[in-house]
Amino acid sequence: MKRFWLLLPVVLFLGFYASLQDIPAGDKALGTRDYSDFEKAEACKSCHTDIYWQWDQSMMSKAYTHHWDEIEYFDLAVAHAEKVPALKPVVDGCNGCHTPFAYLAGDVTPPRPSENSRANESVSCDLCHSIVGFEGETPHNFSYKVSPGRTKYGAKPGLESPHHHTAELDIYRQAEFCANCHNEKDPHGVWVKSTHLEWLEGPYSKQGVACHHCHMPKARGRSAKMADEDDVAQHLFHGGHDPGKVKGTVELRMHPDEREVELDGTVVIQVQLFNGKTGHKFPTGSVEDRLLWLHVEAVDSEGKVYHLPVDKKGFEGEDYTVGSDVLAYQDMGVPKGLKDFPGVQRDGIPYGDRIFRMPYFDPEGRMTIMQWNTQSLGVDYRIGPRETKIENFTWTLPDDIAPGRVTFTAALNYQLLVRPVAEFLGVPEEESAITVVNTQSTWIEVYE
Repeated sequence: MKRFWLLLPVVLFLGFYASLQDIPAGDKALGTRDYSDFEKAEACKSCHTDIYWQWDQSMMSKAYTHHWDEIEYFDLAVAHAEKVPALKPVVDGCNGCHTPFAYLAGDVTPPRPSENSRANESVSCDLCHSIVGFEGETPHNFSYKVSPGRTKYGAKPGLESPHHHTAELDIYRQAEFCANCHNEKDPHGVWVKSTHLEWLEGPYSKQGVACHHCHMPKARGRSAKMADEDDVAQHLFHGGHDPGKVKGTVELRMHPDEREVELDGTVVIQVQLFNGKTGHKFPTGSVEDRLLWLHVEAVDSEGKVYHLPVDKKGFEGEDYTVGSDVLAYQDMGVPKGLKDFPGVQRDGIPYGDRIFRMPYFDPEGRMTIMQWNTQSLGVDYRIGPRETKIENFTWTLPDDIAPGRVTFTAALNYQLLVRPVAEFLGVPEEESAITVVNTQSTWIEVYE
């Protein structure tokens, strides 16, 4: 009898492992569930009120209904698959992370958000708290395995609920939980989203600081109305769409190589940029959409403003990291039905500004924002976690500069979506609005 009780945990584990192996994941999970298998978030709200409202203001609750996601999906991805039918399974897969209930229910292509179907629930409570594991060594492309029902899973042991059973699973403490959707490999085998992989390669993974430590910080409170006070993970999920999260991500410092410069002289302004905040590269996620750039201006004693272009370093692919007057994104012409589409402005920022990006290229070698159409990646000049980059600006004083103090200001700017693309596709202005990550200034004295 004693031996039986000793073996029971092993038997239960093997039984759970065997059943886990039978749960489909990724594209094999398409159409294997029904909407009715999952509870609506409003049912959770009755007990988990604070957590519900935290989720409601996050991008998790808008992963399908957010204006840019809707435009990108229907006007580009779905339209592209109509022109190239082989892309249909790939485009359907977008829903595995943006509206998982719809994907699992086989409701693809889902109705548009205006039709108010259950696809609008985006990524909600019962999806995440039904996950029991994932497929493969490196989670990616909605590789999660779900087991919806009366048992809800999480990171805490011993919880009791009047509405459902609870069970503790270690995966809820791991960054790999998030990797299911924050790693993505496209049809060409390119990692078009690699936030988890970036974290894995960086310093924070070595110190055990995972995604949820920053994006779901804990605070004293109650996880449910009837719960005891405890440390509760706040379901904020704040990231690139939260200006408060973005601001201050990178610290700036700057100085001239000398304080006093003759009227016909030259000065070198050096700017140091330190990423002291993100556990992954910045920007991350939908890197093909994002724009992060450094703009430096000088103002002389009479108020005249001058723009300083960055000094080039000479590395391969550097042209893609300097604001330029060039066209790109020509492959948007296919889903938009525009033959010989010339593209739109690649950057939409002052020429000569330094850009911290990684360009995506389509099969014809043109820069693209359509990640499903990405065949290769260019130089990765983003700012890694705890990385410091140094940029120099060599400036020969212009003939019309006034003697006296000249003030230099550096501004690191961030956009969720490249403005010329946003304007072309009719995306609301807030998606291409500029968030100032940080600023810094320095000065010189110009003498005759």
